[in-house]
Amino acid sequence: MEQMEIRKAPLDADTVAVDSDTAWAAVIARDKAADGRFVTGVLTTGIYCRPSCAARHPKRENVRFFASGAEAAASGLRACLRCRPDDVSREAAALRKALRLIETAETPPSLEALADAAGYSPFHFHRLFKRATGVTPAAYARGRRARTMTEALADGASITEAMYDAGYSGPGRFYAEAKDRLGMTPSAWRDGGRGETIRWAKAETSLGIMMVAATAKGICSLTFDQEEADLRARFPHATIEEGGDAMAGLVERTVAAVEAPARPHDLPLDVRGTAFQEAVWRELSRIPPGESLSYAALAARAGKPGAARAAGTACGSNKVAILIPCHRAQRGDGSPGGYAWGLERKASLLEKERSA
Repeated sequence: MEQMEIRKAPLDADTVAVDSDTAWAAVIARDKAADGRFVTGVLTTGIYCRPSCAARHPKRENVRFFASGAEAAASGLRACLRCRPDDVSREAAALRKALRLIETAETPPSLEALADAAGYSPFHFHRLFKRATGVTPAAYARGRRARTMTEALADGASITEAMYDAGYSGPGRFYAEAKDRLGMTPSAWRDGGRGETIRWAKAETSLGIMMVAATAKGICSLTFDQEEADLRARFPHATIEEGGDAMAGLVERTVAAVEAPARPHDLPLDVRGTAFQEAVWRELSRIPPGESLSYAALAARAGKPGAARAAGTACGSNKVAILIPCHRAQRGDGSPGGYAWGLERKASLLEKERSA
């Protein structure tokens, strides 16, 4: 087929500042999380599509990436009738309205109220929201309340002040959710773990001396090159003690997970973060062992296209190295990026996975 003439768009370069390799990978994977971040222009057919379009993939040399459907249209392309890429803008606007409502409401809005504000039926909106953010509207709202709660407690607010600042109408739901989110009571968290017990143990691994710490709920820390003093600094009023024989089974299973990172594990974890952090951690666990994903692509999959730096920060906030595999994240140019426990360990983990 003869290639059509494209106005304004140079044929020797992409027209938007987006990592081309990452964008093309999203197209090949038909990654729905990348929809709305850019559109794919196909020069031989004269159309532009969502990254997730189900049509047969074009040749890479015939593709150009545009920041929006408007840019693609200005270059002479027309919207694909199969995937309707311009509908993404309507969906993005609807999501912005819903997120703004969640962030500003004194109490979490109902699904019906959010759907009405977004202009969709509750069923359609629920699917749209989860596809875009990786969590349900209710889970997102709980994450937002938890973030407000922890910030208030960290600033020295009383339990009652933190409860109402976060939008809880009464203590019942507040204490139930707080214990789940924090791994301890709100007063214990505010007071640096007062009244809680965190047990730790060390073990030799091929990556060096591993230190694992756990609450009664599960593993809250897996580190290398750290000491008991580091745990005490985070929870100065908690009871920090060696786990001894009581932790032997958990330590043995954790060492096995470290030595065979490609193998799924069922270790109990006690980790909590913001809705976005938890979405990033879920996506990290979905990356096939031995493979890597850029921070930009990770952010898109977690529901925040363009938030590569925030995705990197979420990886850095991961307190259970290897069990949540942040070693599978890298920079957009293919370089390894950072790793709290050293790039040599990061490379070793990926090599272990590739050779499994």
